Amino acid sequence: MADHHNVSLSCIEALLNAGMTHAACSLSLARKTELTVDSGNISLLRTTDDTSLSLSGIREEKKGSSSMNRTDEESIRNCVAEVVELVEAGEADPANVIAEKQPEESFSRGSEEPDLDLMYARMKTFLKYTREKYPSLILEQAVLDHTAQHRYYNNSNGVSFHSVQGGYNLMVMFTSKVGKKTSSFNYAVVASKDLSSQLRSYGGVDRLMSQSTEQTVTETLKGSFTGDVIVTPECMEDFTSMLTSYLRDYPMITGTSIFKDSLGEVIADKRLSVHSRPVSDELASGYFFTTDGFKSENNTIIENGVLKSFLLSLYGSKRTGMEKAVNSGGCYVIGPGNSSLDEMVKSTHRGILLCRFSGGNPASSGDFSGVAKNSYYIENGEIKYPIAETMVAGNLKDMIKNIRSISKERVNNGDSIIPWIVFSGISVSGK
Repeated sequence: MADHHNVSLSCIEALLNAGMTHAACSLSLARKTELTVDSGNISLLRTTDDTSLSLSGIREEKKGSSSMNRTDEESIRNCVAEVVELVEAGEADPANVIAEKQPEESFSRGSEEPDLDLMYARMKTFLKYTREKYPSLILEQAVLDHTAQHRYYNNSNGVSFHSVQGGYNLMVMFTSKVGKKTSSFNYAVVASKDLSSQLRSYGGVDRLMSQSTEQTVTETLKGSFTGDVIVTPECMEDFTSMLTSYLRDYPMITGTSIFKDSLGEVIADKRLSVHSRPVSDELASGYFFTTDGFKSENNTIIENGVLKSFLLSLYGSKRTGMEKAVNSGGCYVIGPGNSSLDEMVKSTHRGILLCRFSGGNPASSGDFSGVAKNSYYIENGEIKYPIAETMVAGNLKDMIKNIRSISKERVNNGDSIIPWIVFSGISVSGK
């Protein structure tokens, strides 16, 4: 891997020789070994290599960036030339800077080499289990892969980081069919450092497959109501990403963020704490340094309802005059509550269990709307039946203030650790 480090350093040198006063290079090399199941049968074992190289240059406060998937000399020359061209055509911006000097470091997590025999054994056992446990389940595709990735970051201020990470990822897509009745499509995506457990036990894989077999017969809700929505961990991960999108560069720089003046203020129910933990041993995934060249740290975004941090990059911090975040977000961990999932259902007068949400990005105001998929109707403390596609709508800013309870149980899917959360005052619309 020393040669790849030299490639990164040579790119910095080429940019400086081309007239840049500051330069940065990000290089990623990933080897993926994947075992694929199509229509319930193992169909493919293959290994692929992926290279990603990104160069940035700054001169007279003008910045240019270009990316490619090759590292040969000619491709690098062309990439450098494109950076120069973009700098010459750009506009000066004092916020165009690079990361300052930090101690050189290397990081590692997981194994670089896949255990092919164990991958095959785990997949065979998984297929046998799904056929026997869920005969109505149609396993449309399952991919178990081992990915080993080397990442390098260098810049002309002397920053030099290298990380190597290896781990397993499982993606499963499925529906269920009984007679002519078919459930809505669903999927599960999980990550793990190793394969010490059976595949069905990771994240919510087994629960989601079991729910699929219940959803071949659905009912349509009549009319509309405002009630409680119990959001599952898988769905809550999506809502957390939507929520934290308002803390990033663009909405903060443009002043359109619904939280732009809320740092240090209460923005949510006091029981809600949200963390970003890219270097936590609890998670299989993560990252050790940011794309703009800083060593990553774990971070608290919301603590007991109080907004503690924005997710600003170096550029965003320079443009806004606010503090740069210590990481780039993601790897979300939400603190547990005091209620069991069973208690949460029993205390719901009227609402839904929201298992999957299909909707566009929320508006700048925080308003969102979309379709509840693979979800259930709850009435008088009981899950009554799976529902046909039903609209749900609300406002993210109001939603996090109207938390009724948070579950003790949490799901670790390798990328996040998230509980079930009950939100009140959500609009639910049937036909």
